[in-house]
Amino acid sequence: MPMNPNTQGRALAVLNRVAQADWPDRLKLRKAFEKLLYRGTRVGFLLAARRARKAPRQASADELFDLSLSDEQRMLVDMLDAFALQTLRPAAHDADARAALPAGLFNQAHELGLAHYGVGEALGGLAGERTILTNALMAEALAKGDLSLAAVLLAPLSAANCIRRWASPEQQAAWLPAFVAAQPAPRTAIAVSEPALLFDPLRLATRARRKGRHYLLSGEKCLVLDGVEASRLIVAAETGSGPALFMVEAGSKGLQLRPEPAMGLKACGTARVRLKGVKVPVENRLDGVGFDYQAFLDLGHLAWCALSLGTAQAALDYVVGYCNERTAFGEPISHRQGVAFMIADMAIELDAIRLIVWRACARADRGEAFRREAYLARLLCAEKAMKIGTDAVQLLGGHGFTQEHPAERWYRDLRAIAVMSGGLHL
Repeated sequence: MPMNPNTQGRALAVLNRVAQADWPDRLKLRKAFEKLLYRGTRVGFLLAARRARKAPRQASADELFDLSLSDEQRMLVDMLDAFALQTLRPAAHDADARAALPAGLFNQAHELGLAHYGVGEALGGLAGERTILTNALMAEALAKGDLSLAAVLLAPLSAANCIRRWASPEQQAAWLPAFVAAQPAPRTAIAVSEPALLFDPLRLATRARRKGRHYLLSGEKCLVLDGVEASRLIVAAETGSGPALFMVEAGSKGLQLRPEPAMGLKACGTARVRLKGVKVPVENRLDGVGFDYQAFLDLGHLAWCALSLGTAQAALDYVVGYCNERTAFGEPISHRQGVAFMIADMAIELDAIRLIVWRACARADRGEAFRREAYLARLLCAEKAMKIGTDAVQLLGGHGFTQEHPAERWYRDLRAIAVMSGGLHL
């Protein structure tokens, strides 16, 4: 679906701001951004000319089975691919070792304007009626650099999506403008998962009890993405009439935050959150019309699926190069059927994952039921993406067990797909 002229202009303005910054020169991304600006301007003129011509009606995207990306989507993916491979990939090892986001990287991601795609056009953002597949493409592209870094850099976009989709117009007007301001918005974490055996996000132990003009929140959340640095949290809690979302300030009385290191997602700053009678104003309950908690969960799961796609693609690309260069008995090990068949299976599973994730996102964009597709996507990603990570370690042999190669980090991060609920939102 093409952008309207105003949105196209804002998108080009974001790219111009990136191109005028200093850090693209330091990272040797100047030529890539100049190419993107040229392509973006060219796309804008082509779209304007197309609208000006009164051509015969053509079939719409809804009437065709077409998996090709739009010009805007392709331009965005190209930009984020370059950023992921030239900025995130080199920083990933140290970020994992230090369990922290590298200094300045959050500001660089803000300059890319990622959160703009979670804010509606009326409030100065770039989000149109159909943004879910575009957001999934963004997550997939960034995760080619590193899943953990991509997840934490997408946290502002996820929070903006959550507010735009589930908050009231008054709440959107109060909270969303900060996401498109010159300075980075307050870091906002989405807290859903709880430290319970076989945790079911539809049966929350965290409770919200109404008392006058406030709610009192009590419970515990685990593996909260970017929770250590967050100044706000969107907390899922049971109200008695069903689950609801609440905007909670990190400095609230009765709220405790502490680091909770995990096997993977080291750079995400995962945190354990305890709420002991935390007082939250009634106005801070996300109270938009038609709130659908199941859809909220499904869009979060699709976000993690999109990240797994990017990391699985990175793993496949890496082992193809490694196996073509690694020799044994006078020839590349990729000539061995046991190796070649394993790589072929990885590619087949990856294509299957991508198709079902894109299908779920496309159905959600069209306003169609997508719960079944989102559920199947999560099942497939939890099993097959993790297997791709396992096979990547296996194909590297002893090298796969060391930190000399990124396969072991990708393996650890991909295991998170099966257990994460919340944190991200398309």
